[in-house]
Amino acid sequence: MSCANARRIVNIGWNFRQEPYYNYLALLDAWTESKSLSIGKSIHQHILKHNHCNDNNSNLLDKLTRFYISCSRIDLARHVFDEIPNTDRNNKTILWNQMIRAYAWNGPFEKAVDLYYEMVESGVRPTNYTYPFVIKACSAMQDVENGVKIHEHVKRHGLDGDVYICTALVDFYAKCGLLVEARQVFDGMWKRDIVAWNAMISGCSVNGLCLELMGLVFEMQENGLTPNSSTIVAILPAIAEANKLREGKAVHGYSTRRGFVNDVVVDTGILDVYAKCGLLNYAKRIFRVMTFKNEITWSAMIGAYITCDSTQEGLELFGHMRVEDTGSPSPVMLATVIRACAKLNDLRRGRKMHGYTVKSGSNLDLMVSNTLLSMYAKCGRIDDALNFFEEMGLKDSVSFSAIIAGCVQNGHAEEALQIFQMMQSSGVQPESATVMGILPACSHLAALQLGVCTHGYSIVRGFTEDVSICNALIDMYSKCGKVNIARIIFDKMNKRDVVSWNAMIAGYGVHGHGKEAISLFYDMQTVAQKPDEITFIGLLFACSHSGLVAEGKYWFFSMCQEFKISPRMDHYLCMVDLLGRAGLLDEAYGFIQNMPFKPDVRIWSALLAACRIHKHIVLAEEVSNKIQYLGPESPGNFVLLSNLYTTAGRWDDAAHIRIKQKDSGFKKSPGCSWIEINGVVHAFAGGDQSHPQSTKINEKLKEISTEMKKLGYSAESSFVYQDVEEEEKEQILLYHSEKLAVAFALLNLEPSKSILVTKNLRVCVDCHSTLKYVTLITKREITVRDASRFHHFRDGICSCGDFW
Repeated sequence: MSCANARRIVNIGWNFRQEPYYNYLALLDAWTESKSLSIGKSIHQHILKHNHCNDNNSNLLDKLTRFYISCSRIDLARHVFDEIPNTDRNNKTILWNQMIRAYAWNGPFEKAVDLYYEMVESGVRPTNYTYPFVIKACSAMQDVENGVKIHEHVKRHGLDGDVYICTALVDFYAKCGLLVEARQVFDGMWKRDIVAWNAMISGCSVNGLCLELMGLVFEMQENGLTPNSSTIVAILPAIAEANKLREGKAVHGYSTRRGFVNDVVVDTGILDVYAKCGLLNYAKRIFRVMTFKNEITWSAMIGAYITCDSTQEGLELFGHMRVEDTGSPSPVMLATVIRACAKLNDLRRGRKMHGYTVKSGSNLDLMVSNTLLSMYAKCGRIDDALNFFEEMGLKDSVSFSAIIAGCVQNGHAEEALQIFQMMQSSGVQPESATVMGILPACSHLAALQLGVCTHGYSIVRGFTEDVSICNALIDMYSKCGKVNIARIIFDKMNKRDVVSWNAMIAGYGVHGHGKEAISLFYDMQTVAQKPDEITFIGLLFACSHSGLVAEGKYWFFSMCQEFKISPRMDHYLCMVDLLGRAGLLDEAYGFIQNMPFKPDVRIWSALLAACRIHKHIVLAEEVSNKIQYLGPESPGNFVLLSNLYTTAGRWDDAAHIRIKQKDSGFKKSPGCSWIEINGVVHAFAGGDQSHPQSTKINEKLKEISTEMKKLGYSAESSFVYQDVEEEEKEQILLYHSEKLAVAFALLNLEPSKSILVTKNLRVCVDCHSTLKYVTLITKREITVRDASRFHHFRDGICSCGDFW
């Protein structure tokens, strides 16, 4: 019966009561073909009204199920399907297959798997048509457990030679990242068509195995099969990610010869290859000649501008797209544009895009929300990022990773640790990006226990195969006072990049192990790893903090002459620091005057700090005038000069500098120290009495002070920069933040445990002297990381040799 006749019959109100049920079958066949849901529902109503379904007419229910499937109403189809009596339904294998296929294509995918198991339990034997559909559903969910189980069923029923089932299995294993298993199935196929080859090639592409997939393409051609447009679409993303320009050009040429270039998907893939390889003009040319562009094309082109550092042009292209296309941008497009705003630090436009996502409802999309979160953090608006994070209804590991990284980058390491703990309590599993965010927070706060736990987690999850993770671990252990463990990680790395060497050299530097840093630099040359600018900053820093003046001079000139690296301001800063710490103030001053470019405030500040150490007031005044002329960047320069005057007893001059500092709007940073006890970071400020154990801490400090005096300790009162009595000066010194932290540790750590304190400022001479005595009294090792280096105190001696 034709669709037209069926519509006419329904419209004139055919007397269904008097017609036999096969007329219903004919009508449903017609409407299944036409996919007219409203008419089909009308027929269904007539069937129910006249009780044809109640007569257990399974054929009618069968037709109704197929009709709803054809209309993509799987929910209604399932309702009718479940009404078919079990005895009849178990004889309808094709209908089971159609239902499973509908779920596999349109979702919910888990229902395809559930229905498959129901089919098996009902005694219905799956066919070679059943398995490709249910395996496809497992692929969509990356459900390895059920996929492997269903593969066993395939073998049990002797269907593991079917080309369609095997192709589905190859696709399943590849999408689940199990390429070895995918290749085993693929190699076991006695016959492979182009779809099977494309499935294996696509699997390699998705997993970023560019060389392997190119080998497969050549192997396919040797087997007599020619790549089609689907093959090209599969291989282009991997070529783009691997930045294989030569291979990309070859594929472009092949696609042109075969006539694939008029396909929007192929053209977009080629455009993306050129963009990822940095050839923006090529990408623009492809984009310009395309006769049809979909939203993915526009997104790819906007992304190309961003990748090639033409971000402003990318945003302009988005504006053109909005003029040409009145449709709403997809979440992918919005995320791309928001990333562009973040890259430009364009907070105004970023807020505008945020408002647009709210109006369009796209802010509910998790990818868009995560990108907005990252945008606020990269624009330095961490408060806005934290507020937005709290408002997010749904959060995943990307959300937590973004806000943790944002907190660390904006100097909020403590908040980063709190959010990480929240992440763990909420059951969201940290990913490698989370680890890359949390390790710098551990480094900043010297939170060793959390860092060790994160290291263990990274080993279990296999993250330590990533060079970047190992580099972060080297940095974390170095900054947590465990440079020996950092070296163990460095030595065990299967692959190292220049960042690995730089991190280890810098680690030795902050611990004052200059000779070890130089030895490692020689090792670096032995393995032909080329040093960069950062390498020499670490090397010169290590020489500076170890008093290796001759070595520092040698490597500075070798950098220029032998390695052909032009010194930057940071290299000159290291040299001024090196000469100044060694007391070679006149040489340091001459070195600055001979610089090829104008010294900045940091250079003069390094010399001023050296003047403070060596009490050279005349030069300090001259240097201070130069700093004032350039404009001080921080209160540190005021403090240095004020302290220098105070040490010399020039109280009026010191007071004048403090007034000048206040008038300039600079406020002295208070001394703060942090210590981790049982995984919790405790912070102390100088003179702080707010800690719950303050009374016990004060008692402990007085007890230690008494014991130190018995050993000959005398307070370095010249380092109290207030004009007060000696007794009061001694009290002020007693409550410096690092002393409070050490006393707290003595009260709360087992006697066998060493103590690690992190301080935001340079440790003062009195604290340095005090901690030597404390190690003698308590028989403990104490490590202090101040603003410039590590001090390892043991048996009354500091590793710095009093050179800091």
